[in-house]
Amino acid sequence: MLNATGKPGLAKIGTRLLRRARIDVVAFRNAPDSVRGGILDSTRVVVRRGDSGVGERIRRALGVGRVSVQLDSARLLDASVFLGVDFAPTRLEFHP
Repeated sequence: MLNATGKPGLAKIGTRLLRRARIDVVAFRNAPDSVRGGILDSTRVVVRRGDSGVGERIRRALGVGRVSVQLDSARLLDASVFLGVDFAPTRLEFHP
């Protein structure tokens, strides 16, 4: 889970949403500038192993996102999530 919104704390909130949906999150942090190229307009869910169903489940839990499949068996994860500015959690989602 990489936060590419420029707003601190959203990767943690996204992680909570996914974990509530029983989706395991390996790590969360701010996206490096090289990944962001600035700030992403829209959330991207990139499937690394499996099919697009993996990404759709994540997209539904977050409420936003575009799903693409870029298989990479060298990565030890099913999907990469890049949060964009369209990720706007409600106030209740900020509470632990």
